[in-house]
Amino acid sequence: MAETIALVDYGAGNLHSVENALRAAGAENVTVTSDPNVVRAADRIVLPGVGAFAACARALRSVRGLVAAMTERVHVGGAPFLGICVGMQLLATRGVEHGVSQGLGWIAGEVLPIKRTDPAIKVPHMGWNDVGPTPHADGAELVEPGEAYFLHSYHLVPEEGRDIAALTDHGGGLVAAVARDNLVGVQFHPEKSQAYGLAFLERFLEWKP
Repeated sequence: MAETIALVDYGAGNLHSVENALRAAGAENVTVTSDPNVVRAADRIVLPGVGAFAACARALRSVRGLVAAMTERVHVGGAPFLGICVGMQLLATRGVEHGVSQGLGWIAGEVLPIKRTDPAIKVPHMGWNDVGPTPHADGAELVEPGEAYFLHSYHLVPEEGRDIAALTDHGGGLVAAVARDNLVGVQFHPEKSQAYGLAFLERFLEWKP
């Protein structure tokens, strides 16, 4: 039987594009859901996210039982988890966009504004940019060198370097991916990153951490 993929719907993700990309990467059983029971039973979990950290964190917690179900399935059940864009940022301890908001706390760190170190550096960081893996991280084998599509004004700064799976350069190093145990998060949008993004999703669907 095909694995079940829970694509978490909390009103803060471009779900249709992500669902289509997962199916194009080979996923046969993708369920867009906000039902904690469906999340608790899934083989893999994908948390997308677009918009501001504070609004996404609030929306995620507003769905009764959803965070608890995700936490149980990922940390107790060991299901592979993928966070995309703000879905990755929500793994952090907290974010400071539109006030301080608590994240899931699964990756120790903060989500901070991108600093404009040079007038030529534009914020938001938008468009195609190189992804450079840092092989020491758990799950770093999922992230290969290449170009991916980014769109963000804030970035995750992990407390521990071992959690950084890849970097990109935009007026200095920015975290492009994090990984720890059965968690992986990417700041870029695989669903908008064409062949590179689909190849990444294929690896995630086959990943056995």
